[in-house]
Amino acid sequence: MAPRRAAIAGIHEYPLRRAPGRSKMQIKAESAARALEDAGLTFADVDALYDAGETGSMSGITVAEHLGIAPRVIDTTSLGGSSYEFHAAHAARDIAAGRANVALLTYGSTAKSEARAIGTGARSTPDPAPGMNMETPYGLPLIGNYALVAQRHMHEYGTTPEQLAEIAVTTRAHAVRNPEAVAGLRDIGIKNVGELTVDDVLGSRMVADPLHLLECCLVSDGGGAVVIVGDDVAAGIRKDPVWILGSGEAVGYPGNTRDLTTSAGARSAPLAFGEAGVRPEDIDIAMIYDSFTITVLTLLEDLGFAKKGEGGSYVEGGRLRWDRPGAPALNTDGGGLSSNHPGMRGIFLLIEAARQLRGESTSQVQGARLAVAHGNGGQLGTRHSAATIVLGKD
Repeated sequence: MAPRRAAIAGIHEYPLRRAPGRSKMQIKAESAARALEDAGLTFADVDALYDAGETGSMSGITVAEHLGIAPRVIDTTSLGGSSYEFHAAHAARDIAAGRANVALLTYGSTAKSEARAIGTGARSTPDPAPGMNMETPYGLPLIGNYALVAQRHMHEYGTTPEQLAEIAVTTRAHAVRNPEAVAGLRDIGIKNVGELTVDDVLGSRMVADPLHLLECCLVSDGGGAVVIVGDDVAAGIRKDPVWILGSGEAVGYPGNTRDLTTSAGARSAPLAFGEAGVRPEDIDIAMIYDSFTITVLTLLEDLGFAKKGEGGSYVEGGRLRWDRPGAPALNTDGGGLSSNHPGMRGIFLLIEAARQLRGESTSQVQGARLAVAHGNGGQLGTRHSAATIVLGKD
C-alpha cells in the first residue's frame, strides 16, 4: 500500500502589517479559523498541531487550549524563520504514517507594534549560549552577520552592489501588484510605495556595509495559517490541493573550514528535489527567505538555481520577475523586503506558493505547476537552519 500523500488544503495571511491592540494569539486564532474555512474544515477536524512557540512557553498546550482543539500530534519545533517549512515536512511525514489527518500550522507576531529592533538591536545577554561566546560580547547585531556574508561573497566572486540591489527591485515589482503589501508599506511608514530602481536601493542609507536600508527586510506585525491534509481528506476540500512532493532539512554552524557563502540549504535542497523527482530548472515559483538581499543570493545558489558565485549575474535584468519566462518568479507576494516580515517569515513562503499553484496570486505566473519554499532560520553567517519544501499542482 502506497503511503498517504499530503497537501496544503487551506491558507490565510493576516492582512494587517500594523495591528495595534491585537495579540499574537488573536492573530493566530483568526488566521487559523480563516484557513480552515478556506479548506472547508473546522477546528473539530484538526488532529495535529505544529507551533514555533512565538506566543510563549508550552505553546503546544496553550495554543491547543486557546483554539479548543485536542490534537493527537503536537510538534513545537522552533528553528526561527524556517520553522514552518520544518512543520510542513513533519506534517507530511505524520500524515504518511497515519498519525494525523488534518494538520494546522499558525503564526502570529506583533513585532512592529512592540517596536522590536529585529536586525539592529544588541544581542548581548548576561549568560550567552556557549556557541555565541565569541560573538555576543563584541556586539555584532544580526544585520552585521549578514553583511559579513555579503562582503565575503563580493570578495570571493566579484559580486557587485548593483547585483544585490536587483533582488530588492524585483520583490518590490511584485509588491506593488499586491494591494495588501502596498497598504502595509504605507501603514508601517514607508514613503515610496512604488517600484524601485537599482539607484533607489543603492541611494538608501547604509545600515551595515555593504547592505543598504532597502536591502533589509521590513519589520511588521502579521501572521497566518496553513492547513495540511491527507489525500483522503483532500478529495473533499473546497479548492485544488497543493501537494507536498519533497522536503529536506539541515543545520549549519561556524567551523574553521566552513565557507561563509554556503548555507545549510546546499544540503536540504538536494534532499527535497530528490524526493520530489524534479530539478531546480523545473521550478516555476521560488519562494526564498529574504531577510536581506544577500540571503536570497546565497540561497538561490545553494538551491541549485545558479552555480556558486554566479548568483549575481543570475538575478540581473529583472530575470526573476513574475512576467519573465526562463527562470522562476521570486517571492511574488513582495517578500520580506517589500510585503511583510514579522520576525519568522517561513509561513508566508508556503502561503504564496500555494496561491500561485492555485492560480490566485496577484503576480500570477501562467501555467505554474511547481514551486519551492525555502526557509532560513537563525543567522546565515553563523548557526542557522534550512528547510526546503517542493510543492506541486498535481
